[in-house]
Amino acid sequence: MKWFLLAVTVALIAGLYVWQHHSTKTAYVNGLPLYRDLPNSQFIFERDCYIFKLKSRDTDWPLVADHSVVADLPEAVSASNIGADLPGVRILDVAHIGDRFKIVSVRQDTRPSGTHISFEILFLDEASRKYGRLDADLIMDHSPEARGLPPTLLPEFAIGVAHPSQ
Repeated sequence: MKWFLLAVTVALIAGLYVWQHHSTKTAYVNGLPLYRDLPNSQFIFERDCYIFKLKSRDTDWPLVADHSVVADLPEAVSASNIGADLPGVRILDVAHIGDRFKIVSVRQDTRPSGTHISFEILFLDEASRKYGRLDADLIMDHSPEARGLPPTLLPEFAIGVAHPSQ
């Protein structure tokens, strides 16, 4: 009986180690010097985009992008597609050209494959939106990260605007 309990204990510890090693660890890095100025930065959408969830990978918040980034999305962004349950995505809403949003959090996901930075964004008119907070990962330029710089939003999707107080 002692050997059985020992074997079960060792198996549980090994299972926990494997689970911990392969899981994603999320940290909010808003306060780090590299990312400190990003929260509350305001932007305007430069093109219509879908707000959606991928079926292949769950995210904390809905994603935002268009067909040029996610081939499973319809080519023309249209409110008539809201609620569509397509093979790879479920369309929840639409973001339109001119909609304003701000970065609310800079998130760092650490996986066995490496570290990944993404932005959580919030529409400025969030009270009137069903999905006010979004994950902007798919409309970000991650190439600056290789040089030790923070990622940016792709200018074809969004441009920055000055804060009203500036």
